[in-house]
Amino acid sequence: MLKISVPATSANLGPGFDSIGLALDMQLSLTVIGPSQTWQVEHPFGEKVPDDARNLIVKTALSLAPHLPPQRIQVTSEIPLARGLGSSSTAIVAGLVLANELVATPLSKRDLLFKATELEGHPDNVAPAILGGLVVATVAEQQVQAVQLPTPDVFASVYVPNEELLTSASRRALPTTLPFKQAIAGSSVGNTLVAALAMKNWSLALALLEQDQFHEQYRAKLVPALTTIRETAHTLGLVGTYLSGAGPTIVTLGHKADLMKLQTKLQQNPALTGQCHLLSIDAQGVTVTKS
Repeated sequence: MLKISVPATSANLGPGFDSIGLALDMQLSLTVIGPSQTWQVEHPFGEKVPDDARNLIVKTALSLAPHLPPQRIQVTSEIPLARGLGSSSTAIVAGLVLANELVATPLSKRDLLFKATELEGHPDNVAPAILGGLVVATVAEQQVQAVQLPTPDVFASVYVPNEELLTSASRRALPTTLPFKQAIAGSSVGNTLVAALAMKNWSLALALLEQDQFHEQYRAKLVPALTTIRETAHTLGLVGTYLSGAGPTIVTLGHKADLMKLQTKLQQNPALTGQCHLLSIDAQGVTVTKS
């Protein structure tokens, strides 16, 4: 039996727009039951997600290996759809790894990352899903460049609103251009954030997570809980709150005990009706188990 597990991912980390991603210990798991006459995908997502060859996992697998024999697979997932936790990226990575495990000549992780980036459009979610931990990545000269940084010694308080926010809608909220000075300021903060993360200066990194100039101010109207949670964290002396990916999930990084206090406060606020999760960082990325 073949089992594949892919972690959720949180992208952007404030000013690291479309380039920084963090793997979180919330998993999508895929189990190959065995060959079938047609592709069969058993999953918990309801009728809106296909259960045959139209499923994103299967379509991705077939994009890598078009002649892959049909399989019956079971999918379980803790990752909510369209919430900014990389649900589509985990499906893409799961599909690629599924095909990679069933072909005669498998690709390297580097080649899988290139293919996943090609399918997803940018590497900030797929890179940590494949490699694990904290990854800074970009596409330069038709090459995917990904750098793993030290895994942060923190936990993640993850607030997931009940309402979906499609990436397309969140992207439409962004401006088409930025003033030169604002772009320079945003880039400066992002560069310093990467340096702080690389040097394990967690206190500086957490503060810089809240200094984004690229996207959060434009998306805040779509995710009013961002300001509420950030201000609540500040009353406890905590910094490190940011919009995960395109939203609407909001993440606060910090020490476990501090985040437990934060979540107690959040759960007392009647305006916050979503779900809270306290997650560790996933340092492994995608894993494959054979039995």
